[in-house]
Amino acid sequence: MQSPTPTIFTQNLNSRTMGETGTVAITEESTGQYFRSSNIGISFEATDLADPRLDPAASNLDDLLTSLGSPALRFGGNGLDRRTFWTSSGETPPKAEQVAVTPDDLRRLKQLLDATGSTVTIGIPLGTYDPKRGADMAVNAVDILGDSLVGLSIGNEPNGYTVQDVPGGAVRDDSWDKTKYVEQLNAYVEAIHSQRPDAPIIGPDAFDGAWMDAFLGANVENTAALAQHWYQLYDCDSSAVPGRGPQSENLLDPSAKQAAKKNIGIGKAKADAAGLPLWLEETGPTSCGGTNDTSLTNAMSLWTADFTLYAASLGVQRLAMHSMLGACNGGAPMSLVCDPAGRGTASSTLEGRPHFAALRLLVPSIGGTFTKTTVTGGGNMSAYTVTKNDGTTLVTTIINANDAAASGGNPVTLEIPEGFSVDKASQVYGPSNDAKNATQVIPANPLPDSVPYSGPAPTASEAADDNDLRIDLAGSSATVFIMSKK
Repeated sequence: MQSPTPTIFTQNLNSRTMGETGTVAITEESTGQYFRSSNIGISFEATDLADPRLDPAASNLDDLLTSLGSPALRFGGNGLDRRTFWTSSGETPPKAEQVAVTPDDLRRLKQLLDATGSTVTIGIPLGTYDPKRGADMAVNAVDILGDSLVGLSIGNEPNGYTVQDVPGGAVRDDSWDKTKYVEQLNAYVEAIHSQRPDAPIIGPDAFDGAWMDAFLGANVENTAALAQHWYQLYDCDSSAVPGRGPQSENLLDPSAKQAAKKNIGIGKAKADAAGLPLWLEETGPTSCGGTNDTSLTNAMSLWTADFTLYAASLGVQRLAMHSMLGACNGGAPMSLVCDPAGRGTASSTLEGRPHFAALRLLVPSIGGTFTKTTVTGGGNMSAYTVTKNDGTTLVTTIINANDAAASGGNPVTLEIPEGFSVDKASQVYGPSNDAKNATQVIPANPLPDSVPYSGPAPTASEAADDNDLRIDLAGSSATVFIMSKK
């Protein structure tokens, strides 16, 4: 019986003139940084702990998460300090807008963690000062979640407790400062460690370097990590391009990566000095309201793939894209997952948004060590390579952020180390960077015997190198090449 012919990796190359030729030089030389399963992750609002759909029997959330490997999970966000009410005794929340979270909710979460193999960090509410209640939540989390729990944060973004425009309003008066934060942090930690001395503490879950210093200066026992927040487009009133305003063009402008490197570098330097790992516990494309137009673009998917790899290459060991279990239409614009049923209703079938597909594209890189990879030419293009399986596998991801609306793609030469050849490739792409809800996926398949290439003919010496792959790469795409030793 003849085996079926395998599907061939075929791109959707449009008929426009091809753009600038580029070269991606891949090496086996390690950079010393790793791409862990925890570098792919999702941050949820703490109020989502009470959502019955965390139960694997109640929705397809576990299947979605498993498609990302064993992603890092985190529960926190603005809802932690303003709308989350912990009770282990069946109390009714004192405010109408508050959501009760109970030990049964943590038991349901444990089922999800067991089904996905994920680890989790949990926020303890600090909005209303109550160390006893906070310790009760922490003790239950430690006992119920066991080894799946890798960190407890005391509050979320304490540097924003007096900012009036945060949903739910300020939770402290204008006298709130870093000194008072450290006092209250220590009171919570003391109450927790008096009952569970090994409880892992992380913080400050803030983007401000001075508050990171305050957390580290508190000398909290059993600190597991320095937790930083960072949103790429945070200047909500800006319309400048390039800039940090919530315009989709700003996601892929090269200056975006420079800003990310600078801000992640602040956290990384402080974590290194303290001998701690750096965890990017809450991140995303933009924290600005009303940005569905930006979040649904193909640029969002390309940024997600690029930023996730870039942050890991800089030494971030855990990363979670902020999301929530809300409606696709009218829900949180940046959320990786959403409910297609609409606002005010809840269905058991959740779905991933376009940038969710970009994270799935990165799963083959999990467990790899980054190697030195350089890009020459090619316009707006970046590339990352990891080596895995004892050096027998290389996985290279190329983000071609040149707009497919302007050119068909770019002729690219992959300089592949001696002894390796491409087994298969996969891709996410769109008709342009700005196209909304148009991101598509080409699943992993072998390359055809001959691939389209419109670049200059190789020289005699280049042609003699059988390892080079010359290929036209579609614009507005992210492509993964999996290579193995011959």
